[in-house]
Amino acid sequence: MEFGVSSNIIEKWLRAWSLSRQVSLPVRYKSGFRVDVGEKKQKVRYVFPVLNKDFFQLSKNISDPWIFLKVCASPEEFKDIVSPKWKIQPQGYMMSCLKQMTFQNGFLGSEYTLEKESYNSTYVIRVVTYGGQLASIGRVVLLDDMAVYDRIITDINHRKKGLATFVMSELEKIAISKGVFKNFLVATEEGKILYESLGWELYSLYSSIVITN
Repeated sequence: MEFGVSSNIIEKWLRAWSLSRQVSLPVRYKSGFRVDVGEKKQKVRYVFPVLNKDFFQLSKNISDPWIFLKVCASPEEFKDIVSPKWKIQPQGYMMSCLKQMTFQNGFLGSEYTLEKESYNSTYVIRVVTYGGQLASIGRVVLLDDMAVYDRIITDINHRKKGLATFVMSELEKIAISKGVFKNFLVATEEGKILYESLGWELYSLYSSIVITN
């Protein structure tokens, strides 16, 4: 499946992802990139804009668990080639929105309050109950001409109230205030539905494999 994926966009998105997560910045690895994440169940991630021999050679060389290989391609293109020791993870979707998002007139319920924070070019929006419980959160990283949205999460007890949409609206306001309109993110299957309703489009499939034991 070919989407004409840009290596420059993938590198910039991954750099923003690293700033958001406060981990090491990506470095070049052959035709892709490497990030030392340093987590127990994600030690390292390699990201490839296209599926090629570098991806397949790395899948042969790695035997340690919790090192992720990620690529802008469909699992159908590699699942019968890589060793069965590699477990395919839930499908991801890299998405883009090169215009202002489309929002209905949303508002924050009286039971919630808004909190803001920033670090490493990352802006954080939190929706918190007056009892102090985190209801929804999201981040946007502004890097040159790109806004990268990351970890848009709503607590299960506060879903179906439009909180994720409200968070996205507040994050977009920050990006627009800085003159940034080129938006990217990686969505789950569930998140993809929300983002499409806001005007986002699929940029590329984003597939991951990992050895878990």
